[in-house]
Amino acid sequence: MTTRIAPGVGANLLGQHSAERNQDATTYVGNVDPQVSEELLWELFVQAGPVVNVYVPKDRVTNLHQGYGFVEFRSEEDADYAIKILNMIKLYGKPVRVNKASQDKKSLDVGANLFIGNLDADVDEKLMYDTFSAFGVIVTNPKIMRDPETGNSRGFGFVSYDSFESSDQAIEAMNNQHLCNRPITVSYAYKKDTKGERHGTPAERLLAANNPDVSL
Repeated sequence: MTTRIAPGVGANLLGQHSAERNQDATTYVGNVDPQVSEELLWELFVQAGPVVNVYVPKDRVTNLHQGYGFVEFRSEEDADYAIKILNMIKLYGKPVRVNKASQDKKSLDVGANLFIGNLDADVDEKLMYDTFSAFGVIVTNPKIMRDPETGNSRGFGFVSYDSFESSDQAIEAMNNQHLCNRPITVSYAYKKDTKGERHGTPAERLLAANNPDVSL
């Protein structure tokens, strides 16, 4: 079978050039079995509509994927349809989770952004997603900061929710809990371009509560 996915296409679309990707037409696919390939995801998702791109991040050392990926459709309607018909469908016995890769930009600015510290080297983005999605809707894929040379975890990362209710619950439940045998720290992340101000301020909460465009 000849592959229709040029190597590196997904990486280019997702990496530094994610702005070129149509976020509204992109679905996040989670809980993906190691045996599932990009080709198989393409074959499955094309049932819902024309697929523009499939990207499954791979581990640099083992070249195995990390249990999640992204499928970009030609239109937002196709992505919505895919979520409807493909969410929780079983691949190799595991129900895959299909949802929007991200909400609109206003949702991303809610400010319910958490800093997760003291992470074990074995904790990857999939484990972070699986652990923290229990508390609410995660709006962007969890990010673990890695050494650019080796790809090894630097021991901390970030999770962003669509509401403060979810982030508050996550802090309460997970701060000082053990993940891969190490007690992790969970707190509000520092805001960019401010002098030591963290997310989760009363002003941010008020804005989120009064913004009808933010899905809470």
